[in-house]
Amino acid sequence: MVIGAGMAGMAATLFAAQQGLHVVQAGLTGEVIYASGVFDLLGVYPPKERRVRNDPWDALNELVTAEPHHPYARLAPDAIRTAMDTLTAYLAEIGLPYKGHRNRNTTLLTPVGTVKRTYRVPESMWAGSQALAAKAPCLIVDLVGLRGFSARQMVETLGSAWPDLRTATIDVPGTSVHGPKYPEHVARMLEVEADRERFAAAIATHVNGAAYVGLPAVLGIYQTSEILADLEKHLNARVFEIPTMPPAITGLRLKEAFERHLPVLGVEAHYHHRVFDARPLPGGGFKLQMGKSEPEHSVLADRVLLATGRFIGKGLTPKRDGIHEALFNLPVHQPKHRDEWYAGTFLAPQGHAVSRAGIETDSQFQPVDAVGRVVHERLYAAGSILAHQDWMRTKSGVGLAVASAWGAVKAIAKQVATSS
Repeated sequence: MVIGAGMAGMAATLFAAQQGLHVVQAGLTGEVIYASGVFDLLGVYPPKERRVRNDPWDALNELVTAEPHHPYARLAPDAIRTAMDTLTAYLAEIGLPYKGHRNRNTTLLTPVGTVKRTYRVPESMWAGSQALAAKAPCLIVDLVGLRGFSARQMVETLGSAWPDLRTATIDVPGTSVHGPKYPEHVARMLEVEADRERFAAAIATHVNGAAYVGLPAVLGIYQTSEILADLEKHLNARVFEIPTMPPAITGLRLKEAFERHLPVLGVEAHYHHRVFDARPLPGGGFKLQMGKSEPEHSVLADRVLLATGRFIGKGLTPKRDGIHEALFNLPVHQPKHRDEWYAGTFLAPQGHAVSRAGIETDSQFQPVDAVGRVVHERLYAAGSILAHQDWMRTKSGVGLAVASAWGAVKAIAKQVATSS
């Protein structure tokens, strides 16, 4: 049983199904919508120094040496690389190809005109990295009414270092000039060929020799590659997407892809369901009660992988007496006193101790108590619920989720093989 449907839960479910295990998964897939769509491995380290890293593997070696209790330290670099490659290979098979460099991060434009380093990007964003590197003639397109994206801000931020960067603003054909435009509505509109042609025509008058055209990430949900190719043909320029603020279409694409394709692998999926109760059975394994708004049915599972996330995912619950794990009441590594959760300023260089709270595990990703004893021999954990990491400040969210899911599933498969 995989509990959770964020990136860690989805990756664990995929890896377990590929291992030939019978998998039941439950969780709220809405969390994936908040994903930017780019896959960070390790972009900043050490976080206190805010040191941006081009080589994530070099940074990873430093992290493992300095922080032996970090979840990354539970895995060899080759295992982390294999985990990321396995996920992206699967996504390519189901129509969501990703690109990146083998041994270095990709530099990517953000919707506010800054740049970030990330390990893998959707293929639809790849040309943007090339345009940025070459400082090639490029047009960034604003859509009237689309919130959370400003081509003008991007050009003003980057213009001094990129003289051939221009901006244009267009209205989305067939919609009112007034009022907000929602990314999902634009994305679905662009999946209609006639609307797509009108959209391209509105942009074409502004291209004026630009070799690249950047757009907010709204190029469809199911037909992104086809839409991208059509726009490039109409505009006679390379077209690329720029990530938008969450909830993002790039996250929706991942959610839809996982929901549609994981059941094809034999996964018994209960998306939009919560696990309300989980109890160990005397003979081993667990009985779990799940449903949408209340317990509706039960599942018997030989083993459980907990990937419920932190506070937003409700895997961890903060209370006046401390931080609690919500389902199994597992021990939580955390500061001794609540007044030690936070530093004095929001952007404190050392970060906040509460960000590193979570479930401690052994080398097999099995939760342990304060003295290092395994809590239950058939229980595992993966993802942001794990202790001793600060994925936000180190830009390592997807890498942490996928790598720990890989390690936990490998340990489960080995345990199953040994016991059978």
